Amino acid sequence: MSNDWPVDPDGEEGSEGGRKYDMRIIADKVDEEEDFPLERDAFVEEYGDYPIRVNYERVVAMSEIFEYIDESEFETILDMHKAVGNAMREGDFWDYHPKGANPEKKRA
Repeated sequence: MSNDWPVDPDGEEGSEGGRKYDMRIIADKVDEEEDFPLERDAFVEEYGDYPIRVNYERVVAMSEIFEYIDESEFETILDMHKAVGNAMREGDFWDYHPKGANPEKKRA
């Protein structure tokens, strides 16, 4: 794994001891009760360099995903999840998604 990341995405600090992927890692950075409404830019400022594993061979910076989010603020964690999911699809981060570049490709 590259030494350019602030943490190893597969190490204890990056994935809590096991390999975790995209939405789960992003959701772990917020507290549903205390952090909302949440400003997108402040969140990206704090966690933008954080590595997000999107599949078994690809890791991107969280900021790359958030480039596809137009909302400037999320009222709830559900709003954030929806925006991140849409961004993951729009940016073709989920190559197994039926709306991705290759709809027949299903593995994560």
